[in-house]
Amino acid sequence: MAFLGNGNHTAVTEFVLLGLTDNPVLRGIVFIIILCIYLVTLSGNLSTILLIRVSPQLHHPMYLFLSHLAFADIGISSSVTPNMLANFLVDRNTITYLRCGIQLGSSTLFGSTDCLILAVMAYDRFVAICSPLLYSTKMTTQVCVQLLIGSYIGGLLNASSCTLSFFYFFFCGPNRVNHFFCDFTPLVELSCSDVRVPKVVTLISASTVLLITVLVISVSYTYILITILKMHSAEGRKKAFSTCTSHLTAVTLFYGTIMFIYVMPKSRYSADQNKVVSLFYIMVIPMLNPIIYSLRNHEIEGALKRQLGKKIFS
Repeated sequence: MAFLGNGNHTAVTEFVLLGLTDNPVLRGIVFIIILCIYLVTLSGNLSTILLIRVSPQLHHPMYLFLSHLAFADIGISSSVTPNMLANFLVDRNTITYLRCGIQLGSSTLFGSTDCLILAVMAYDRFVAICSPLLYSTKMTTQVCVQLLIGSYIGGLLNASSCTLSFFYFFFCGPNRVNHFFCDFTPLVELSCSDVRVPKVVTLISASTVLLITVLVISVSYTYILITILKMHSAEGRKKAFSTCTSHLTAVTLFYGTIMFIYVMPKSRYSADQNKVVSLFYIMVIPMLNPIIYSLRNHEIEGALKRQLGKKIFS
């Protein structure tokens, strides 16, 4: 039942997700591709978390933050992908009102936390390169835990504003969401209530997270670049820059897609383009992050070889 009588109005009790394609052949192909991406995402990020946990040589702030980034990546992918895969197997892709709100909140929570942890990792690299002698005193376990707690609280606050806005909306007309998951923008377009105040509140909350993280990352890498350019040793510059390459790649991919969706004027791109870009940052980037952080990282490679050696010879 998609509608529920409520006085002179009819309230929506479920939404129809239009998904990526209606073509039966393409649906089968896309299902297999997304299933493979999700399995690689889970295995890659879970392996990263486990490897960091069991390897004493990786018990450093940088890898602590990386393990929580992997956790957030699992969260953002898992908030959308299982339901999306299930919808490929049915003719009518429906999601209840409550589940839609939960999906919106969980995807926003882990997406915001991802942003904040990337900013924390940029700050960590700033301290490591610009103040190496003070690194152990500035990035203590207590400070690292506080930064992570702040990241999760920031993500929770942003998700709360977005989710409360959704439950404030009243849906009484069309219930067909032109997306493959419950995203805020297409849901706003279906609302029958006055959405001006919730939209402003949500925009302020999301913009605050985005601006703070972009500012922290920009300032951190500005100082990092200045410090690297002042180094007299070419080997020192190469080593310092190599510790930032993975993080810079992850930041560029993540923020590039976020900016495309939420900053670019809506007239510049279609809903189908929005779906493709959303698919990239929700599913592809979480899959790529473990690969990005593993390539040319000698500490992770060494820890992996030691753990595999223990398994083989035990």
